[in-house]
Amino acid sequence: MNVYDFDKTIYKNDSTADFYFYSLIRHPKVILYLPALTLGYAKFYIFKKGTKTAFKEKVMKFASCTDLEKDVLNFWKGHKHLIKDYYLNQQKEDDVIISASPEFLLRPICDELGIKHLICSRVNPNTGKFTGLNCHGKEKVARFEELFSRDSVDEFYSDSLSDTPMAELAKKAFMVKGDKITDWPF
Repeated sequence: MNVYDFDKTIYKNDSTADFYFYSLIRHPKVILYLPALTLGYAKFYIFKKGTKTAFKEKVMKFASCTDLEKDVLNFWKGHKHLIKDYYLNQQKEDDVIISASPEFLLRPICDELGIKHLICSRVNPNTGKFTGLNCHGKEKVARFEELFSRDSVDEFYSDSLSDTPMAELAKKAFMVKGDKITDWPF
């Protein structure tokens, strides 16, 4: 089986950021969450305090201001074209998408693309709270191993070195930067 990260790997951008801006245009009160998001960003990325999960919980609170189910479906109608051609041309029935993005955001597009196996961060869309760890780095391996054998990965694709733990499971791993795909830089 082939395993793929989602954001900036098979999707050209960061889907959560794109959905935030999509939501901001349709639901102006989403802007009320901008100060908390900015403070959370500064705390985690600048001052190196807290966890990435805590930061992402602050980010995800905006979803409570949306008509989530309807907005996510409409979001993908306008953003499906950002799925990269290389993926669509090599997609297989047993592909696995593993992502730190919230499951509620990726499930509809994966269903539409016929992707049966999706492993994501579990986020309560009403509160922004994670119901487990952020599916990132080593957590991706732990979540993958809940469902599959660690020696079942033929190829792995990602845009980020934080996914090296997943890349190490694969028989062959690839780094994706834009439309350029190269061997993983172990």
